[in-house]
Amino acid sequence: MIDLNSPQLYFNRELSWLKFNSRVLAQSLDETLPPLERLKFLAIYGTNLDEFYMIRVAGLKSLYKARIQETGPDKLTPSQQLKAIRSYLHTEQLVLESCYRDILSLLHNSGVDIKPHKALDKEQKREIESIFFEQVYPVIIPIAIDATHPFPHLNNLSFGLALKLVDAHDNLKHGLIRIPRILPRFIQVEQTFVPIESVVENYIKDLFPGYSKLASTPFRVTRNADMAIEEEEADDFLEMLEEGLRSRNKGTLVRLELKEGADEDLVNFLNSHMRLKEEDIYHYTDAPLSLGSFWQIVGDKALSHLILPTYTPKTLPPLNDNDLYDTIEKQDILLYHPYDSFDPVVKFIQQASTDSDTIAIRMTLYRVGPKSPIIKALIEAVRDGKQVTVLVELKARFDEENNLIWAKALEDAGAHVVYGIPGLKVHAKIAQVIKRKGNKLKSYLHLATGNYNPSTAKIYTDMSYFTTKVALNNDATRFFHFLTGFSTHTELHTLYMSPTEIKPKLLEMISQESQHGAEGHIILKSNSLVDPGIIKALYKASQAGTKIDLIIRGICCLKPGIKDVSETIQVHSIIGKYLEHPRIYYFKHDPIKCYISSADLMPRNLTRRVELMTPIADPNLANRIEQILQLQLKDNQLRWLLKESGEYVKVPTIGDKINNHTILENYVTKIHDKTRKEAPDYVRKLAGRLLKES
Repeated sequence: MIDLNSPQLYFNRELSWLKFNSRVLAQSLDETLPPLERLKFLAIYGTNLDEFYMIRVAGLKSLYKARIQETGPDKLTPSQQLKAIRSYLHTEQLVLESCYRDILSLLHNSGVDIKPHKALDKEQKREIESIFFEQVYPVIIPIAIDATHPFPHLNNLSFGLALKLVDAHDNLKHGLIRIPRILPRFIQVEQTFVPIESVVENYIKDLFPGYSKLASTPFRVTRNADMAIEEEEADDFLEMLEEGLRSRNKGTLVRLELKEGADEDLVNFLNSHMRLKEEDIYHYTDAPLSLGSFWQIVGDKALSHLILPTYTPKTLPPLNDNDLYDTIEKQDILLYHPYDSFDPVVKFIQQASTDSDTIAIRMTLYRVGPKSPIIKALIEAVRDGKQVTVLVELKARFDEENNLIWAKALEDAGAHVVYGIPGLKVHAKIAQVIKRKGNKLKSYLHLATGNYNPSTAKIYTDMSYFTTKVALNNDATRFFHFLTGFSTHTELHTLYMSPTEIKPKLLEMISQESQHGAEGHIILKSNSLVDPGIIKALYKASQAGTKIDLIIRGICCLKPGIKDVSETIQVHSIIGKYLEHPRIYYFKHDPIKCYISSADLMPRNLTRRVELMTPIADPNLANRIEQILQLQLKDNQLRWLLKESGEYVKVPTIGDKINNHTILENYVTKIHDKTRKEAPDYVRKLAGRLLKES
C-alpha cells in the first residue's frame, strides 16, 4: 500500500513558484518575440519576484525565527526552503543578466537604447542636465549619515544611492540620496532611456557641496509587506487597516539589491544598518535595479512596433446590437475575456444604475483598479434612489489602499458597504441586479472567475456568465444575505460556496469520475494546485486509471508520472501573451460537466476564503468551455509539461503551430467581421468549429 502522505509525492510550494517565474523569464529568452515584448516579461518576472520576497520569503523567515520546523506536505523546513530559494535565485540571476544583454542589443539595432549617463554624447548630456536641474534636483534629498544625522528609515522598495564622500580635509563621510517614486525610473531623451541613478550620480557635487565622491552604489531594499490584522480586536476595521497600511513600510528587511562591484566599505556600511545575511544580498551586473520599472519603456506608445500587436476585445452576437438585459432574459451568456470584450460586464452595472425599473444592485469587489467605471455607476445608482449593497474586500493584498478609497466613496454616497467577513477573505465574483417587471421582481446574475476590473480584463483570460435562472438567483440572494447578516453558515442549493462546499463537491466529483476508470477524464484548470486533500484524491483517481489533465499556470505541488500513483496525470502550464486566470473544472461523466469558479485549488481558497463555484448547465456553453480546454491541451507554442523531476519542458512543435491565444484572437475577430453582414449563432459556431479552425 502506497502512503499518499509521503513527502516524496509532493513538490515544495515555494520552489514550484520559482519554477513558474522561470517560465516567465523563459518568455524573455524567446527569440521569436519582439524585443519590447521580451523586456515586458523581464518586468513581470521582477515584479513577481518582489512580491515573492515581500510575502513568501518574509513568511519563511518569520517561521524560521519562531523555530517552526514543518510547513507543508513535502516536509521541508523553513531553513531548507530559504537555502534552496537563495541558491536558485542567485543561479538564475546569471540567466537574467545574459537575457537582458541580448535584449539591449536588439533594442539598439531598433534605434532604442538603455544606457547610463556616462555613455551619452555631449548633446544628450546637455539635455539631461536641463531635465535634472528642472525636474529632479528640486525633488531628491541628500542625506548625511553621522553622529547627528542617523541612518534614515527606508520604506519598502526604497531606491537610491549610497555614497562614500571626502571633504577638503580628507574627512570621510557616508551619505544617501533617496530617489522618490514620483520620479521616472528612466530619464528619456528621444529614444534613449537613462537610468535615473546614473544621472543623479553625475551631480553629487551639486548635492553635497564641498565633498568629492570616493565611491557610490545604487541600492534597493525589500521589506516584509504582509499585514497581520487582529480583526477580533478591531472596533473599527477601517482604522485598523489604515494602520496596517502604514506599518507595511516598517516591516523587517528581507532583501538588499546592489550593483556588481559595489565598494566593499559601502556594502558593509549599508548592511551594518540592515543586518541581512549575505545570501539575501543580490548584485546585478548589467540589469538595472527594479526590473518592474521596465514598464515605463514597454508602455511608450512611440515604441509599439517593438511589441506584439494589441488585440482589441470584441462584442459579438447576441450582445453586439441587442439590449443587454433582454438578451440575458432569452438565453444564458458566456464570455471568454479578453477575446470577448469586458464592456457587457460594465454595462450590466451601468444600465442597471440608470434604469427606473432597477430596485437593487448587489455585488462583491476584490480588485477593481484605480479608475473604475463600475464604482462610478454604483454611486450614480445610489444617488438615483436605488438600493446598492457592495462587499468591498479591504484585505485584497496590495489593493487595500485603493479598496479603502472606493469603500469610503461608496459609503459617503449612501451605499450599504460591507468591509469583509472576520477571519475570511471574500474572493467570490458575483453581481446581482433586481428589477421590477410589472407586479413581479426579476433577478439578473453575473458570475465570474476574474475581478471587476476593465484594465486587467484586457490582459487576463477569464470567464463571465450571465443568467436569469431562478435557482442560481435564489442562491445569489442567500449568498448576499450571508455576507450582510449574522449567519455563520449558509447552504446554497445550486451554487457552491467555500469554505464549506466547494472542496467537498470537488472531492466527490473526482471520486465519482474515478469510478469510470480509464473511461473517465478530469480536466482542472487553475492558477495553482496546492491543497493536499485534492492532490490525494487525484492520486487515487489516477490509481483507478482515470485520465487527468491539469492546466496549472503557477504552483503545482502534485508530482505527475509516478509509477502506481500518478501515471495517468499530466500537468500543463500555459505562459504567453495573456495571463491565464480562469478556474475551470471539467468532469466527463458528471451531469453538468463544466464548472467555473473564483477558487484556486489551494487551502486558502478552499478553506479560508469565501468563494463561489458555478455549474454551467447549458450544454452549448459547457461544450464551448470543453472545446477551449481541448484547444489549450493541443497548444504547442505556449504550453509546458511538468516532469516527475520537477522540471518543466516546453512542448515541441510537431505539425502546425497551435498558439491558443492567437487562434482565439483570430477566430473571434473573424466572427466579429462576419457579423457586420450577418448575425450567426456565436455560441454554436465557436463551440462547434473551434478545434477544426485550429
